[in-house]
Amino acid sequence: MTKPAFPASHLRVKRAYEPAAADDGTRLLVDRLWPRGLSRDKAEVSDWLKDIAPSTALRQWFGHDPERWPDFQRRYEAELQQHSSELDRIRALAKKQTVTLVYGAHDELHNNAVALRNFLLRGKADGVAKQKD
Repeated sequence: MTKPAFPASHLRVKRAYEPAAADDGTRLLVDRLWPRGLSRDKAEVSDWLKDIAPSTALRQWFGHDPERWPDFQRRYEAELQQHSSELDRIRALAKKQTVTLVYGAHDELHNNAVALRNFLLRGKADGVAKQKD
């Protein structure tokens, strides 16, 4: 395992329904669906990276069931291999400033933003890491 190319403190996660803060830095919504009942003005996101979110099939299979969390993370990381340019963009931003991955789920521990942060912090080299055998 290699170290990430940015400080861990530069990559945060936050629910979309929590108020934006000055120290959030660049706020990136990483859900495929826009958070229900939240206006774009109130969300205060810099960009919506829906392509980096889990596929609809994976999201529906997971259903935020904590028992499926380990398998969800593995499956999501396999999907992330198709999105190296978006991952590289997040890494490049995090090298320079704080980046907050914004999500809409109720579960603060078992959601795609947490899984994405964990993946990025494992320090894969630029581009997506090879799948484990």
